[in-house]
Amino acid sequence: MDSISKILSQSPAQILGLLQNLTLHLHFHKRILTSLIGAYILLYIFQHRRTAIGVKPRKDLKTLGGSLPLVGDIVKMTFQPRNQISQRNEQNHKEIGKVFAFTLPFVGRVVDFTDPAVLEHVLKTNFWAYEKGEFMHRTLYDLLGNGIFSADGHLWNWQRKMASHIFNVKAFRHYTSEVFVKESYIVADYLGMIAEEERIVDIHKLFYLYTLDSFGEISFGQSFGCLDTPEEEVEFAAAFDRLNTIVFNRLFTPGWQLTEFLTSRGRQVRKDKQTIANFALKIIRNRRNHGYDRPQRDLLQLFMDMHDAEDGKPLSDEMLKDLVLNFIIAGRDTTAQALSWMFYLLFRSQTDPKIVQRLTKEVDDELKGHAPTYDSCKHMKFAEACLYEALRLYPSVPGNMKVAVQDDVWPDGTKVYKGELVSWNSWTMGRDTAIWGHDAREYNPDRWMQGEKFSAHKFPAFHAGPRTCLGQQFATVEAITILAILLQRFTFELVDPDTEPEYLPGLTMPMANGLLLRVHQRSA
Repeated sequence: MDSISKILSQSPAQILGLLQNLTLHLHFHKRILTSLIGAYILLYIFQHRRTAIGVKPRKDLKTLGGSLPLVGDIVKMTFQPRNQISQRNEQNHKEIGKVFAFTLPFVGRVVDFTDPAVLEHVLKTNFWAYEKGEFMHRTLYDLLGNGIFSADGHLWNWQRKMASHIFNVKAFRHYTSEVFVKESYIVADYLGMIAEEERIVDIHKLFYLYTLDSFGEISFGQSFGCLDTPEEEVEFAAAFDRLNTIVFNRLFTPGWQLTEFLTSRGRQVRKDKQTIANFALKIIRNRRNHGYDRPQRDLLQLFMDMHDAEDGKPLSDEMLKDLVLNFIIAGRDTTAQALSWMFYLLFRSQTDPKIVQRLTKEVDDELKGHAPTYDSCKHMKFAEACLYEALRLYPSVPGNMKVAVQDDVWPDGTKVYKGELVSWNSWTMGRDTAIWGHDAREYNPDRWMQGEKFSAHKFPAFHAGPRTCLGQQFATVEAITILAILLQRFTFELVDPDTEPEYLPGLTMPMANGLLLRVHQRSA
């Protein structure tokens, strides 16, 4: 108080002088503070000159190169053609090595690898150290919901446990074989008409209809009737495919929520999501209303008879919907795509015609004009080799990603820290000469006929470890069944045998423009 009184007792001129001195003093400190903040910002930018904001620099990892301060590799990812992602990944590994990293704003660091030993470590040896994680779950939620392909921990475990029952029942295997035969003959009859009228057919589309009808009957007790009118578009399938592409593109679009909110893409997502939800819920409610009286429980009934382990209540329609959609993507997309890429490889101009001749002879010798069975499909080893060789080069799920939930060290010495994402590309691995030898890029089914059984970590088309695809044998028998029935009756000719088909970006690998064929009745 005495100091204040002393100041107030001075003349106005003196007080004004004191205030001017105080202002100058504060301005000086403000300049220092501003300079310090500016220096900190410059230091932060310098430290993150090659990484996205919030991602600690790591000198021990090779990078893509050309990364920008604070935004990392987002510009490069944004302008990279989506239909060349696998080719770009392959090229990056050729130039950089078995491991490289890139960073994205609000996503973090992604460590990409090709070594089968590392894949075994991630998917099997240290399985519980890696999960799908919140990033993947949030990004893919509009398509997969809480289903098995985006779930972790308990939610994933009980879904897999229950689904494994149906894929391991011997009687069910024979039932599936009968369904595949019935649906394959519908396809064959349609192709017979196409051959007679000398029309061109999109076999890629036809395989989608075949797998959707087959999987519908086996898993949900009803054929969807897609093959009844194969020229017509299946509304559910079109919506499903669009949504598949959109959620995949989200992986390379930080801030996609805002982008979709501001553009028509968000409206398309909501519309397609409702279409596929209505499709699945119709199946579920039809079952609830009419019951199920077959002796062998299908996949839907198996889940409808389940009770949630946490509250003991039956599964809600919403949860059942997610299960249905997850298994449709497994049962429809992957096998149809594998068949399509196999047909391309078999009938392209670069492939030795002796491969098709040998395949046709095996079918004729094994079946002798009869329909294939589960057992006869297992005997056609060269047919299986042709399928698996196609999957090696064109895997139905070309890329995958997980997040580390704890610090880890890989067999090659690479360190991975909690919260970092790890990824691998099966397309790249399938073309890697270090893994498959000098002819890695060639279509050579004979590599599967040497008696060696390739490990799932070398050939990850069906994943590996605890999350190995439950439907591997299911898909193999389905593919060989229709292949055998078609080769008994027809020969095929690609409309454009010299051009590799483009693929659409997505969680799976559909052909962008189908696969056009000419079909001819076999003369003998």
